[in-house]
Amino acid sequence: MTTLAADREIEHLMRLHPKGFDLSLDRVSRLLERLGNPQDLLPPVIHIAGTNGKGSCSAFCRSILEAQGLLVHTHTSPHLVNWHERYRLAADGGGRLVDDATLAEAIKRVAKANDGQMITVFEILTAVGFVLFAEHPADVVVMEVGLGGRYDATNVIARPAVSVIMPVSLDHEAYLGDRVELVAGEKAGIIKPGCPVVIGSQPHEEALTVLQDKAARLGSPTYIYGQDFLSFEEYGRMVYQDQDGLMDLSLPHLPGRHQIANAAAAIAAVKAAGFSPPEQAVDRAMTTALWPGRMQKLPHGKLVELAPPGADIWLDGGHNPAAGLVIAEALAELEQKDPRPLFLIAGMINTKDQSGYFAAFSGLVKHVYTVPGGFSDAGVANDELAKRAQAAGLSAEPVASTGHALGLLRDTWPQGQVPPRILIGGSLYLAGMVLAENGTPPT
Repeated sequence: MTTLAADREIEHLMRLHPKGFDLSLDRVSRLLERLGNPQDLLPPVIHIAGTNGKGSCSAFCRSILEAQGLLVHTHTSPHLVNWHERYRLAADGGGRLVDDATLAEAIKRVAKANDGQMITVFEILTAVGFVLFAEHPADVVVMEVGLGGRYDATNVIARPAVSVIMPVSLDHEAYLGDRVELVAGEKAGIIKPGCPVVIGSQPHEEALTVLQDKAARLGSPTYIYGQDFLSFEEYGRMVYQDQDGLMDLSLPHLPGRHQIANAAAAIAAVKAAGFSPPEQAVDRAMTTALWPGRMQKLPHGKLVELAPPGADIWLDGGHNPAAGLVIAEALAELEQKDPRPLFLIAGMINTKDQSGYFAAFSGLVKHVYTVPGGFSDAGVANDELAKRAQAAGLSAEPVASTGHALGLLRDTWPQGQVPPRILIGGSLYLAGMVLAENGTPPT
């Protein structure tokens, strides 16, 4: 595989700067000042935080805005296969991932401005996003938080058009706290005085209370799912309702009942940001939004060819118990429409609640294959992960790789039996590796 110029620049940065997170805004603020504060030169920004669902919300926001004919920049993280996925630059007909030469040149410029000062690679790459978005014309920026909110490098945006807080639950406890109200407090850090805030569906009442209290203290107009806006499925359609009335929409293209609530948060966010999407544009967005690595169907590719013929294969990088629950619910819905035996191929990292993730699939998954965690320095050994799955009450065994698991299923699948449904999941790192090996990276 050809090494991209941007990859070489990032590899150089990783040799120079500490790996991981060091939550503070001082370093990135200093760097951005040297760059002329590009974050202050952006068009209206939709700033999105949350434990789960923020990527889906970003995808829906982008689709709604582009369906109106607007030019949209999008920042997401992490990437799955290539660093370029983090930066989608506005273009007529829909945003495009930044090209390699443009990204490499921007990284060089930002690194030069940093002049060897202590900083993390994520902070440099966030500054790169601000530079790219400031230098290319657009009508709006959709910006996803990397980690947390309060001290995330994206949180130098002084006055977002709207702040969005998607569902909050426990994750990254070492950085954000071991109680959901502490995590909510970190996410609430993106709420700015007097700026609108949209609060998506919250599974924990204590998180909602923290978010509401912060918004009230800052005098931020607040729009809460279930109070100020809501959505539900009716007769195979999605109904969105707020103070302006009802929208009768197509069901979201992204699988899972939870996407109805995620889509509603995106609609509310776009409206709170000052845009007025016509119902026809919102309806089109529901059917066109894409979010790779999250309940993504894999109909073809090099890995898919190793599976039993006709297998229904899905990929999802969700990696915490709350994500496991919504994935399991989506799979249960698929089971009702198209019954098949379900198998899980899982890889995870050691900072996640592995048994909690597996517990979500109790009674649903026939067998789990665990793969080595070589996709990350923090990856869990496959035999240890199998024990975690067994502790959650699942049948499990370690295997050498995703391809090996698919081949085992193919070689042992009874002739004439309905082909299986297979979920590959447990880590975004694994999802990225699978998409690369399958030959189907995000575009």
